Amino acid sequence: MGVVHTQRKPDQASGSNRGFQLPRSWGLAVSVLCLGLLVGLSSGLLARFFELTQVGLLGFAETPGTPTAEAVPPIRRLASVTIAGLVAGLVWAWLRTRTRLVPSVGQAVKGAPMPPGRTVVHVLTQIFFVSAGGSIGREVAPREAGALLGGLWTRMGRRLGLRDQDGPLLVASAAGAGFAGIYIAPLTGAFFGIEVLLRRVDAEVVTVNLAMSALATLVGGSIKGFAPYYKVGSEPFRPWLMAAVLLIGPVMGLLGAGFRRMTSWAEAHRTTGPAAIWQLTVVALLTGLVALAVPQVMGNGRALAQMGMDQRLSAGFSGLQLAQSLALLVLFALAKALLTTATIRAGAFGGTLTPSIALGSAMGAVLGLLLACLVPGLPVWQCAVIGAASLLAASQQAPLMAMAMLMEVCHLPVMAFMPMGLAVALSMAVSRLFVAKA
Repeated sequence: MGVVHTQRKPDQASGSNRGFQLPRSWGLAVSVLCLGLLVGLSSGLLARFFELTQVGLLGFAETPGTPTAEAVPPIRRLASVTIAGLVAGLVWAWLRTRTRLVPSVGQAVKGAPMPPGRTVVHVLTQIFFVSAGGSIGREVAPREAGALLGGLWTRMGRRLGLRDQDGPLLVASAAGAGFAGIYIAPLTGAFFGIEVLLRRVDAEVVTVNLAMSALATLVGGSIKGFAPYYKVGSEPFRPWLMAAVLLIGPVMGLLGAGFRRMTSWAEAHRTTGPAAIWQLTVVALLTGLVALAVPQVMGNGRALAQMGMDQRLSAGFSGLQLAQSLALLVLFALAKALLTTATIRAGAFGGTLTPSIALGSAMGAVLGLLLACLVPGLPVWQCAVIGAASLLAASQQAPLMAMAMLMEVCHLPVMAFMPMGLAVALSMAVSRLFVAKA
């Protein structure tokens, strides 16, 4: 008689000597609760670290009211970002040549282990570099910290009755929660996990992502506050704004696709090894030199985004003033795009979400100022916000996340969804024509 071999079913928890185990649903609930709180704590602490290093290096702490380091002496701006470029270059060169490379969040979701010590160094270096004025986003750092915690939890949580397939879900949700906890944006964090990392939708995926991001937002906000990240006007969103969207959406789709190509090229050709030390120092020096006159190019782009959202076309605004505003917005946006691309190419790690918002806000304000000449009373800041969401959607190919992010970080009313939704749809339609060819 032959021997009958039995095979373990895939939805059984892994681990041969399991002992007592919780039912899977309970284990998943415990995981969401614990990871949500832990990731929120890590994001809140990273936000505090950013503030402390920014004050220490620049003598300045950004707020929605004062997002630009204009009051900081120009020479200090130059010294801060240049020294930070040298230090960050040394650390990243060491991480890439002396140790194993820290996996990306996407790789971690697919099962690549994130080494705790090196990941923490990598995360803190990103925050340090941006706080000193490096031209790159800082949103990757809290996502990587969240992914690290999610990975460690899944490896230690075998007694919770979790399946092997639960690992990617928890890591992706924790990464999104890391974003939610630092920008106080629970829907954005959830959509990032669902739309960008997992790319699948079912009741369990949505529930886990929403719950974890909400908990992380609660903890992160308790540490750093719940104030909006950007300051915007108070005028209501009117239905006739939909006409302006017909122009803003497609233009932002084109610009967003272009920025995506630029940063994708920079990431594919990112400098590795010792050359990153001098290249990143040179790019940081260049950033500092530009910041002598234009401090808006420093950091993750918050200052430039706020500049776009602050634009108004008031009565008595002369043609010369209009031309100056348009020229400055275009030049600052171009400088920000080039410096961010150069920073990534030189060996830096970080995000492109907030730089995308900066570019979209500036260029949306350009279109808003022009349209306001034809339609008196048009709130330019609304065009800037819609431009930011549209360009972000195109550059990240994540429309739901982009809309949620601008709604949450600006504390916008629900009526904003109407023009923003159409703008993002048009932006995505245009950008897909170019992204597909890339």
